Amino acid sequence: MCGIVGIYNFRSETKVFTDDIRSMSQTFPYRGPDDSGEYCEDNLGLGHRRLSIIDTSSRSRQPMESHDRSIVISYNGEVFNYVELRKKLESQGSKFRTTYDTEVIIEMYRKYGENCVESMIGMFAFAIWDRTKKKLFLARDRMGIKPLYYTIGYQGLIFASEIKAILAVCDQKPGVNMKVFDAYMSVGYTPSEQTLFDNITKLNPGHFMTIENGQVKTKQYWDLEYRRNEDLGEEYYINKTKELLEDAIRLRLRSDVPLGVFLSGGLDSSAVVSIMHKQGIRDIKTFSVAWDSGKLYNETPYARQISKLFNTDHHEYMINPGDFLSFIPTYIWHMEEPVTEAAAISLYYCARVAQQHVTVVLSGEGSDEVFGGYPIYKYMQALESYRSIPSPIRNCINPLINLFGKKWSKYTRLSNLSIEERYQGVSFYDTELKNSLYTESTQNIVNQHSVSSILEQYYTQNKHADIQTKMQYLDVKTWLVDDLLIKADRMSMATSLELRVPFLDHRLMEFSTTIPVKYRLKNSNTKYIIKKAMEDYLPNNIIYRKKMGFPTPLALLFKGDLQDYAKELLDSNQFHNRGYFKPDVVRKLIDEHIKGISDNHKVLWQLVVLEEWHRKFID
Repeated sequence: MCGIVGIYNFRSETKVFTDDIRSMSQTFPYRGPDDSGEYCEDNLGLGHRRLSIIDTSSRSRQPMESHDRSIVISYNGEVFNYVELRKKLESQGSKFRTTYDTEVIIEMYRKYGENCVESMIGMFAFAIWDRTKKKLFLARDRMGIKPLYYTIGYQGLIFASEIKAILAVCDQKPGVNMKVFDAYMSVGYTPSEQTLFDNITKLNPGHFMTIENGQVKTKQYWDLEYRRNEDLGEEYYINKTKELLEDAIRLRLRSDVPLGVFLSGGLDSSAVVSIMHKQGIRDIKTFSVAWDSGKLYNETPYARQISKLFNTDHHEYMINPGDFLSFIPTYIWHMEEPVTEAAAISLYYCARVAQQHVTVVLSGEGSDEVFGGYPIYKYMQALESYRSIPSPIRNCINPLINLFGKKWSKYTRLSNLSIEERYQGVSFYDTELKNSLYTESTQNIVNQHSVSSILEQYYTQNKHADIQTKMQYLDVKTWLVDDLLIKADRMSMATSLELRVPFLDHRLMEFSTTIPVKYRLKNSNTKYIIKKAMEDYLPNNIIYRKKMGFPTPLALLFKGDLQDYAKELLDSNQFHNRGYFKPDVVRKLIDEHIKGISDNHKVLWQLVVLEEWHRKFID
């Protein structure tokens, strides 16, 4: 796992200097502590930071040139089927100097050009300079597991694995992209190729970009397609899921350095451990993190149960409020994009422990999106059923339901909206609360650039599908990519640790789209197929227990250890002078939360992250 940077002054044709490339890659030394390199040729420069995983010798250092020096690559990630691809290429006459997958990508490009990505199983973001054609080729893996950001200005293109590397050589101070401000305030991240940094963009997952003869082109080479196929029966989907998951894990065990597993004790991470054990891996190292704040925030008993069952070498870290508070500024620095994923901080401490023992870890990330595992899917389905009641009758029932409290009144409001209007992703916030915060000037901007206008494209893609499919596709394209995978990449790489996610093997994901809806959610069981598939591997109390997923006691923290910090930050002149939010409403939210009148921890954390982001990157 590594980091890449590059400058291509295709417009100005100004020379690129090694010092500029080096200054970019030095912004994230943790992404590649083992080695670094630069390649500059006239108006193009590529840089690389290396974390050695496969073929750790110096012959595999990057940027790497082809044997005839016609192609140069800087590459971040792993192509897990490189062994099979290499054998195929060798049978066609290709020669190799290394045993690393980087050279395989070079040869794949030489033979197949832009189509090279279609045969790759893995996680990657890379830049290839074709010296013969004077063509730059950038590509990102299908799911967006590995990041790639860029900006295009009057001189040309600047790109990198992290935004801070781009900022290191930009002429202008970064600004705020208000087009996605409401999106952030709605879901806690920016669900699109745009970022909250003005003029800095993500290369979308499953896309590549080419720059040739001064022309910039992007193309999508892969997407999930949900199809209504013939129902082949429950057993078929169970057995095929097991087969594909086992092969996904087998490929991700390829490493020349020690590897382990992030083990929460939930279904997904436990499934990874059980299949590794079945495949003959012994002395598996597992890592967990928890809060000493009661059973709701501590999954270690389940992790220990799995560790004992499969005889793993288990390690735990108990995080405390002081850890959390002291890490917030560093969290903002590593995440770069404001993302309200508080569990990311817990993940960092887990990764820090793991890095002392291994260089690679596997996790269960992505299973909920692939197999439909979020409880909110059930609630949205229930609301859809409730919506089938004629609206005059619902209008009579709703006031009675509202008497049960704020949560119930939220759902009665949502029942008046279509799925496209009411569901904005797993982490969507209460619209009334969000809108009450906005000042008039902010509201005017929001009216022109609402989150709904951004999410519309994903609903349009599956406009005739059932609501379960619509929600899953939306979450795969937004929540997974722009929240969970950013968290996974940044917090693991912050400790120089490579994280692999077998549930996001594209073959498994493609197969999951063929599973009929009735098997994705059955008898109120989310992730029904994967749960049934794991019954031969895991105890029922692990498979069917309630989902937790590295929970963080934010509600408690804002009443206790974070109380003074939040008050000082969110009632400062610096915060209020930005003009985004009404000061009296912010103060009321803090006061009501501290007094226990209402639970406002989500929006308070959202405001904290946004303000710290401004202070770290904008101010």
